[in-house]
Amino acid sequence: MARIKYYYDTESCRYERIKVSSWDIVFNSLGFLTVALILSIGIFFFYIKYFESPEEALLRKENAEMQLYYDLLAQDMDEAEQMLQSLSDRDDNIYRVIFGVDPVPAEIRNAGTGGANRYKEMMDEGLEREELIIKNHQRLDKLTKQMYIQTKSYDDIIELAKNKEALLASLPAIQPVSNKELKRLSSGYGYRIDPVFKTPRMHDGVDFSIEIGSPVYATGDGSVKLVHNSISGYGRQIEIDHGFGYVTKYAHLNKQLVTKGQRVKRGDLIGYSGNSGKSTAPHLHYEVHLNGKKVDPVHYFSKDLSEEEYEEILRLSSIENQAMGSY
Repeated sequence: MARIKYYYDTESCRYERIKVSSWDIVFNSLGFLTVALILSIGIFFFYIKYFESPEEALLRKENAEMQLYYDLLAQDMDEAEQMLQSLSDRDDNIYRVIFGVDPVPAEIRNAGTGGANRYKEMMDEGLEREELIIKNHQRLDKLTKQMYIQTKSYDDIIELAKNKEALLASLPAIQPVSNKELKRLSSGYGYRIDPVFKTPRMHDGVDFSIEIGSPVYATGDGSVKLVHNSISGYGRQIEIDHGFGYVTKYAHLNKQLVTKGQRVKRGDLIGYSGNSGKSTAPHLHYEVHLNGKKVDPVHYFSKDLSEEEYEEILRLSSIENQAMGSY
């Protein structure tokens, strides 16, 4: 039951009952509700500013966990990149040097993994952390490709290691004629005086001054690639394919003792020296080709020479004199 309110009337000197109209009740109620609403809104904003809801607390925890895992992932990728770089350095500077092969080119190791279209689907999704996510994917893609290239490089090294024994046996590592006193080498590799034109011309091999009929030996294991006779140029000649990019040529022979396709071993007798072709005196012209390029044969005369003898034959081959054949 509502309480009845009175007020003291000074004119009548008695208490009169307060009469409240319906409008007063409405206005009073509206005022109360307005104040209550304003106060409620203030309390609400104060609460959401200084106090977390359960959902916000859960999201904050999840973000903290994701940041932790991201930092750990970034650290793992840093370590993986450092380890891969170490493996690449050892591969290029140790393993490939041992087997005499070129390092993997930097443009292959550091090649990209595709343009922006590779990540177009991610971009189209409108991710909140798009830049960070795409950056991590690019980093992982690059790391994956570099690891693949490194494994392929190790496959090559393993194959070279398996073939190392065959490679060593195939290298043209001895002199093609008997030259114990090192007096047979008459003209070295490089520019020499042509015996016919009397002008400096490139001499693509070395000449051994020996009598007609002197034994000529295979300088490494291989298969006879060519047995050819000509009245000019190299005259009677033999070419042996040793594999691994090596081919040797023996020219101006008097007689060949092998046939095309025949397998030979280092030190096998393959013919006798002569004076055939465009030759000015009895001698053997000997060449070494590596991957189709003619190289200095003297650099391979190591197996049948001591260190002092090797230094001496290098000195003899460097003397600029006249070659004994013209081609």
